[in-house]
Amino acid sequence: MSTIKKLLGQRIKEVRKSKGITQEQLAECVGIGTSNISYIETGKFAPTIENFEKIVKALDVEPHELYTFAHLKPTTEIKEELFTALENNEELLKLIYKFYLTVK
Repeated sequence: MSTIKKLLGQRIKEVRKSKGITQEQLAECVGIGTSNISYIETGKFAPTIENFEKIVKALDVEPHELYTFAHLKPTTEIKEELFTALENNEELLKLIYKFYLTVK
C-alpha cells in the first residue's frame, strides 16, 4: 500500500473530523459511497482527481492542505527538532514561551 495514499487518507480523515463532518456527509457531498470514503481514509484507495476536487470543496480547504504531512512526524522527532531550534534561537524560545503561557 502506498505511503502517500495512507498519509493522504489520514489527512482527509483528520480534516473531516476537525470540521465535524461524518463519513456519510462527506460521501454524499462527493457523490460516492460511505465505504469508498472509508477506503480512501485508510489508504486502500486513492481518490480520483474529480473526487479529490469534491473532497477539497466539501472540506473547504486548499488542495495542498491535504498533502501537508509534516505534523504527522513522530513526537520524539518533533521534540528533537524543537529543542535544537530553541537552543539556537533565543527569540524563538521567548515567542514559544509566550504562546505556551496563553494556552496552558
